[in-house]
Amino acid sequence: MKIEVENLSKKYKGEYALKDVSFTLEEPKIYGLLGRNGAGKTTFMDILAGNILATSGSIRVDGEDPFDNRRITESICLIKEGNNFKKDLKVKQVLKLFAFFYPGWDEELAGNLVKSFGLPANAAVKSLSKGMESALGIITGLASKAPVTIFDEPYIGLDVAARKKFYELLLETYEADERTIILSTHLIDEVSLLFEEVLILQEGSLALQREAEFLRENVCTVSGAVEQVEYFLKGKEVIEKKTFAGMMTAYVYSSMKEARESGLQVESVPIQELMIYLTDGRKGA
Repeated sequence: MKIEVENLSKKYKGEYALKDVSFTLEEPKIYGLLGRNGAGKTTFMDILAGNILATSGSIRVDGEDPFDNRRITESICLIKEGNNFKKDLKVKQVLKLFAFFYPGWDEELAGNLVKSFGLPANAAVKSLSKGMESALGIITGLASKAPVTIFDEPYIGLDVAARKKFYELLLETYEADERTIILSTHLIDEVSLLFEEVLILQEGSLALQREAEFLRENVCTVSGAVEQVEYFLKGKEVIEKKTFAGMMTAYVYSSMKEARESGLQVESVPIQELMIYLTDGRKGA
């Protein structure tokens, strides 16, 4: 499903959570939606899921506004970090409710995931540990088979092994049946290799939208003597540079191949570090 965002803004009590954000998600991919706390990620996801209205601008999913639009909202599944389910419902009732709402619901997958995570089907949501409740969110999100599936920090309370299982299941289900998956996370290093495209928000604005492979191949750090590095940086977009004792290290948009051929020391920049540098409030994006 094509998602078109045009000049999208949202104000809360006079403060912008989102301000004039525009971008398009053209095709089924695993998108990483990144940014610091307060960047506007959750607000954007709530507008996309049809939960709240924008203050101005528009968001269109297959050409339609998702707000109060059953045809669109049953194609979008948003799983937040908590409070996804009524506390008095049992696990099996939650699954039945989701199966009723989502036309593409995969009953077999849901059953297999419940067993895989060891969830007690007759337990009430309020009796589940935080990790178990997160597992239930993961199960419903994956089994919904919604064409647009959104996970907002979905693994609170899960240990490393359980998070790894989630990443593996996410990739397996995506490869079996491609859809648009938007994953918002602070554990970027754990999941960055899953991303096919990265969007970074900074203080309510879009700081970056790029193919993840482009970022891996064309953003790097170069180090060497100040004069040598400055010469290499001419005409290039520089993210950050630091000097110390006659030496310079710079974060720059440049192909790894070109940087290595310059004779400088070269390292790739992890997506998590790139996000930190682009959203540093002292520098701006």
